[in-house]
Amino acid sequence: EVQVEESGGGSVQAGGSLRLSCAASGSIHRRWCMAWFRQAAGKEREGVAGIGIDGRTVYADSVKGRFTISRDTAKNIVYLKIDSLKPEDTATYFCAAAWSDSCLGLRTFSINTWGQGTQVTVSS
Repeated sequence: EVQVEESGGGSVQAGGSLRLSCAASGSIHRRWCMAWFRQAAGKEREGVAGIGIDGRTVYADSVKGRFTISRDTAKNIVYLKIDSLKPEDTATYFCAAAWSDSCLGLRTFSINTWGQGTQVTVSS
């Protein structure tokens, strides 16, 4: 089973951008669906973006147009670019892996592996 580790979080002002990275321990090419979830304090974990084994991407309605998920299959890294950051984007962001394309529903129950999370804090 693949292991994942996030990096790239930090504190930014509203309107800024961040790029989160997720390094996988093994090959993700045509095997693992990769997704990003986030969890704000006192709220449930929610899926924000996913990329399937054929490269198809999905986004939560709340982040469409601002979040971009991509991957480098040669390096086994998945990225989440966040533009036009808002204070409500403040959360711990988790990288997640699921078998085949099962992560594309952005549901927590479909995930096989979670990272430890990286904190994103957006100030107004």
